[in-house]
Amino acid sequence: MYGALWRILPGPVWVRVLLLLILAAAVLYGLFWHVFPWAAQFITPTESTIGG
Repeated sequence: MYGALWRILPGPVWVRVLLLLILAAAVLYGLFWHVFPWAAQFITPTESTIGG
């Protein structure tokens, strides 16, 4: 998968690395601001007994 992704990105190596960093940042942004908050409504936290 990574080899295929590397081959389809245009430009020299430094452009590919920059594009991969931008793509990784976009994925992390989407996860932290959209996916994780949406999924949190389905996860019920259990009460912790540590320290009590």
